[in-house]
Amino acid sequence: MAGYDPITLTTVSSGFIQDWLEALEGRCTAQEMGSLLARSGLQSGPMAARQRVTLNEFAKLYQLAAPETQDEMMGLWSRPIRPRALQHLVTVLREAGSLTSALYRFSTFWNLLLDDFRLELRSGPETLELALVPYAPAIRPQRFGHMLILKLAHGLLSWLSGSETPVKAVHFAFTRPDFAADYAVVFPCPVRFDAQQTSICFDPKLFPRPMSRSSAEASDFLERAPIDWIFTGSRVHTNSLQVRAFLYGANWHICQLPDAAHALKMTPRTLNRRLKEEGTSFQDIKDALRRDIAIRALQHGTDSIEQIAFDNGFSATSNFHRAFRKWTNRTPGSYRM
Repeated sequence: MAGYDPITLTTVSSGFIQDWLEALEGRCTAQEMGSLLARSGLQSGPMAARQRVTLNEFAKLYQLAAPETQDEMMGLWSRPIRPRALQHLVTVLREAGSLTSALYRFSTFWNLLLDDFRLELRSGPETLELALVPYAPAIRPQRFGHMLILKLAHGLLSWLSGSETPVKAVHFAFTRPDFAADYAVVFPCPVRFDAQQTSICFDPKLFPRPMSRSSAEASDFLERAPIDWIFTGSRVHTNSLQVRAFLYGANWHICQLPDAAHALKMTPRTLNRRLKEEGTSFQDIKDALRRDIAIRALQHGTDSIEQIAFDNGFSATSNFHRAFRKWTNRTPGSYRM
């Protein structure tokens, strides 16, 4: 596990990217879609229903799909976003004198390109809110598209400031999905659903002055997209990620809820309640960490499947195979790179 952290190890459910895959199908033939998934390391068809998607697979699909579809938002909006649009956006934001100015430039840029929604920047005494407003009330939110454009705004602010920009809250104008827990590895804040409009809220008092970013740094940022802006690097925004980080840094095999509660300076009852409010539990977090450590070891390690099973606390390889199929709907061997 050396060289990795609990965020890098995190995987998301197939449900989290399903809207993206459906949008991509509108930009590709079935053969092209199958090729994109295969080259990204993802499976298609019935086997894909419960697979876990790693950061590398997520990023690879984005990096392949954007140029091949000639749409940098890959079908997520009614109008294709032509190649080099994001490069121009980064260039425009590099010249902003403040993060508030950068957000304003971000909104005006997208308002030139989007047909169904507009970005509205709202300034209050304590909160700066960037909202996605539909031109017609009946427009159905595209969940992945709404997530991605808010995260792009946050990722660009973080890049400009040189560290992750604090976020007060994120609201989505769609019903809480079954994969709501996946949003915790994307946004460093509380995430709420069933909102009137999709939006991201900041405290402008916490905005630092933007760093001076060179053309080379901008090129590197774009080359690595979406790695540098899609998954949050925060360790403190949700109780579930705090527990995950604690377990990763401790002997997670034997850690129990009271150990995590003590580390987080709260009672076990309080921690249990807060995790329940986030839609998870201590055991769910522990199982997810075990699953993601196993996936990382299979993809990047050289240990045998038997050794990985033992390292992850399984007394028999057959038990590991059964658990792994339950977690991912795939065999451990299918994750070998």
